[in-house]
Amino acid sequence: MEQIRIFELSKEYLENLREAISTEDKGFIKDSMEGANEADVASLLNELDQDEALYVLRALDQELAADILIELDEDDQFKIISHMEHHELAGLVDRMDSDDAADLLNQLTVNEREDVISHLQEKEKSAHILDLLRYDEDSAGGLMAKEFIRANKNWTVVQTINEIRRQAENVEKIYSIYVVDNKERLQGRVSLKKMILAAAETKIADICDDDVISVPTYMDQEEVAEIMRRYDLESVPVVNVKNKLVGRITVDDILDVLREQSEEDIQAMTGIAGDVEESDSVFRISKARLPWLLIGVVGGLMGSQIIDFFEEGLQAYVALAAFIPLVAATGGNVGIQSSSLVVQTLAAKSVFADTPWQRFIKGFLIAIINGIVLGVFVFLVIAFIFRYEHILGITIGFSMFCVVLMASFMGTITPLILNRMGVNPAVASGPFITTANDLLGLAIYFGIAVWFLGL
Repeated sequence: MEQIRIFELSKEYLENLREAISTEDKGFIKDSMEGANEADVASLLNELDQDEALYVLRALDQELAADILIELDEDDQFKIISHMEHHELAGLVDRMDSDDAADLLNQLTVNEREDVISHLQEKEKSAHILDLLRYDEDSAGGLMAKEFIRANKNWTVVQTINEIRRQAENVEKIYSIYVVDNKERLQGRVSLKKMILAAAETKIADICDDDVISVPTYMDQEEVAEIMRRYDLESVPVVNVKNKLVGRITVDDILDVLREQSEEDIQAMTGIAGDVEESDSVFRISKARLPWLLIGVVGGLMGSQIIDFFEEGLQAYVALAAFIPLVAATGGNVGIQSSSLVVQTLAAKSVFADTPWQRFIKGFLIAIINGIVLGVFVFLVIAFIFRYEHILGITIGFSMFCVVLMASFMGTITPLILNRMGVNPAVASGPFITTANDLLGLAIYFGIAVWFLGL
């Protein structure tokens, strides 16, 4: 008996897979990937070039190939589907949920999408996908799936169970059954547990929970994610303006939204423009990083001009130069801390959240406390440990206090202003605030030095 090779995600297996592709050994590919998780296979395909990844998908069963294609990053998906024949791609789309299929086809041109849809075997699937393509990708309508279980409120439990058996062929995960009236308007939901415990002739209306939470098709996906997180929902029904049930959003879709949102915020906070990944080309990653790096360089050049302006003062008091990095670093750290707290508060929207003015006052009070502590600490170290003149310790200590107040102000007010303007406030937490605080910090530092030391 021939022994089936066991799939193992490793560099060694990747090399074996590449060898199988080069020798066109489809048997190895199918046998070794039997029972493999589609997410693991997707990780492997990310390491292959476009032709190699396409060969692997063609060697596998269409059901598994469709699941793997869904797990790929959008860029990798496009590289593959753009080189597939439309009838070939339609064979995979036929095996996807409607929301995943719509997301995939949205990457193609209108003509290409229509040609792929025309090759679909399931006409109901075609209708579902066409309906989903009408919605904005970032809305509840663009996020929802058309495959779900619904029951009329006038049905009995036994009628509903028979309908579940019929509908469940196209529904991978069943969390609850949504209840509608004769006009398809959402009335509530009923759990599988209640149906199992109820008598066969019990009306669905009698065991239906009418307090179901639903979202409209036009709601932004981040708002949907917040609702599902707040109420700990595994799925949420989607309704149109007439309260007709048109789809559902499941928790796995929301996890993808949260992951994308987190990646966007992290990239914005670190000064990376656009959606980039480590696997992208050198040129694309450089292009995404350069804008904010250039801003930082320009800020550094302006800072050098501030230092040059006070060159004579530095020559008279050389020790001032030694503490420039201290002032700049503290200002940057305080600014990032302040902005991060504000961005976090803005992201977790709540009706009980403080007003912008209350946030500003709170941040100002925190800055006063931190500024006093840091200023006194710096004065004591400079005057009594480093044994510089007390006037220098007072100058740098007071500068530290003022810089902390300034940096806290910038870190608090900038994301609030950007949020009011409709700009992602996370961009305020990166190089923008750091650069601004460096410039203002230097100006404050030398201004106080001129005042206290008479430079």
